[in-house]
Amino acid sequence: MAQKIYPDAASALEGLLKDGLLIASGGFGLCGIPERLLDAVRDSGVKDLTFVSNNAGIDGEGIGKLLRTRQVKKMMASYVGENKEFERQYLSGELEVEFCPQGTLAERMRAGGAGIPGFYTKTGVGTLVAEGKESKVFNGEEYILEQGIFADLALVKGWKADTTGNVVFRKTARNFNVPAAQCGKICIVEVEEIVEPGQLDPDCIHLPGVYVQRLINGSPYDKKIEFRTTRTTDVG
Repeated sequence: MAQKIYPDAASALEGLLKDGLLIASGGFGLCGIPERLLDAVRDSGVKDLTFVSNNAGIDGEGIGKLLRTRQVKKMMASYVGENKEFERQYLSGELEVEFCPQGTLAERMRAGGAGIPGFYTKTGVGTLVAEGKESKVFNGEEYILEQGIFADLALVKGWKADTTGNVVFRKTARNFNVPAAQCGKICIVEVEEIVEPGQLDPDCIHLPGVYVQRLINGSPYDKKIEFRTTRTTDVG
């Protein structure tokens, strides 16, 4: 079995990056984003990238860092409300955007991982989402055809992994990371801890090692907070 563990993000990406790639990236806001790998992509200088992700992080974080450096040509996403640079580039025509309902985006990624080229869904029927897409009627109801996503590269953030690539995600960091990993021809995972085979409960594996080609330990991580909400308390 080939060695999957690499010393850092740059070495894990070596030989894989080129202009024009379609990259699937896990994460939701600031939760579960593969920040070490995204930083390495930015530092490599590749450009004209298409990113598939729930959102583009926020200004200066996650994919937002690559927007700042103008390395992203197109975003396929479902939510963009917290990124002012995203908004500015989209409205000025600098960034191509394909909006996709959140559940549909997750299923398009999952479908790609399962080798399914397309599927029908009711989500988006009668809206702008349906424009230009084939439709079909099943049992008197209209559905639109959505295409599976087959990414060149998947970037994923997990909690723990063993040396064979089995990955466990912690709580909501699981979000889009699993379907992103599944739809990539090559999947690279960064985790907080790497353990030996047998140390992870096999019933708790969220992503089997068969999906993972390369693996890094990216710790330590700074747990960022997207929105800090506090309340004032009366001191007597």
